[in-house]
Amino acid sequence: MSRRLVLILAVTCAVAVGNLYFPQAVGPLIATGLGVSPDTATVVVTATQIGYTAGMVFLVPLGDRFRHRTLLVVLLALAGLALLGAGCAPSLPPLVAASVLVGLTTVAAQIIGPLAAGLVAPERRGAVLGTLLSGSTGGMLLARAFSGTLGEWLGWRAPYLVAAAVTLVLAGVMAYAAPATTPAPDAARLPYVRFLAEPLRLLRTEPELRRSCLYQAAAFGGFSAAWTCVALLLTGPEYGYGTSAVGVLALVGAATMLCTPYAGRLVDRYGPGPVNLVTLLGILSAAVVLAAGALGGTVGLVALTAGILLLDVAMQSGAVANQSRMYALRADARSRLNTAYMTCAYSGGTVGSWLGVRAYAAFGWPAVCALVGLLAGTALVRHLVPAGRDREAVGAGPAAPAAAPKQASDAAGHRPA
Repeated sequence: MSRRLVLILAVTCAVAVGNLYFPQAVGPLIATGLGVSPDTATVVVTATQIGYTAGMVFLVPLGDRFRHRTLLVVLLALAGLALLGAGCAPSLPPLVAASVLVGLTTVAAQIIGPLAAGLVAPERRGAVLGTLLSGSTGGMLLARAFSGTLGEWLGWRAPYLVAAAVTLVLAGVMAYAAPATTPAPDAARLPYVRFLAEPLRLLRTEPELRRSCLYQAAAFGGFSAAWTCVALLLTGPEYGYGTSAVGVLALVGAATMLCTPYAGRLVDRYGPGPVNLVTLLGILSAAVVLAAGALGGTVGLVALTAGILLLDVAMQSGAVANQSRMYALRADARSRLNTAYMTCAYSGGTVGSWLGVRAYAAFGWPAVCALVGLLAGTALVRHLVPAGRDREAVGAGPAAPAAAPKQASDAAGHRPA
């Protein structure tokens, strides 16, 4: 797998993820432009998220059934057309409908992960996955900043129209750059309805998938709880900042763009287990540092910045380890594995946000930090006290004996067309 192809795939991940997040920055502009209240305009973001969830459930598993090149081109083209429709929407209802379609079809990043895992040698898989995750992180950060600036300059429609143009261009690029792959015969013959149930079956039959899902759900739950409530803390009486302070704090997440490729190389060298151990301990440490944010003032602000940075890096680096473990399980079912994994991760994030807000309302910021520590601690206990037949797999590197049949199946999972 060439560096050029990795770069193209990373850029595609950035654009796809950016399409999901940039509407968050133009919500107030949409409200003004369409003559609705700011609260009403937030339904656009909700609609996009609903569509994205549906796309993960109904479309991402098809990566095991269709050629990746065809699927990526179709999804990117449909996403570009949906963005074009959103940018031309005359009122809120058509914009909401188009936003659902944008979310539904902008799942290219979840197709690219399984594709890349099958194209790269197992000893380089972590590094490539880390690079793709850097692209996704960069897309999320840059999309918010770019769309907000462009929207203030040219109006809320401009970010949608620019995103549509970029996405349609990428669809053309992928038609030539994406490698031709052929799905496994068994997967190609499996009825579509069976694909919808396959992620649940894989969760039931693959203990290592459940392990990766638990780790990421716990990490992302703590991450979501902290980020949801840090906005309340910074704009509350302890600090009294405006919402712009939250945006500035979010810029520390850019450091993960540099850290995740390095984390991937560590996964390739030592295996996902040791990296998981370090990242879970990192989240626990982040919870302790973040707790000092309750002190307020300069000391508290420094603690929040350091804690958020550590939390971001640990969560994203752990994601590289979890994905590397997951993709090694079944070469013929990587997209279905990814559906199960991402659904669990996003469910953990949703629950974490919900619990975090209630913990903050009842006991304040220290309770949120305790929640982050509790979630990471739960995953750490599972890591240190493994269950059943996967006891010997904890900390196993890529050269473990059990990896041999997996590597053999890798060779069969992606054949040139």
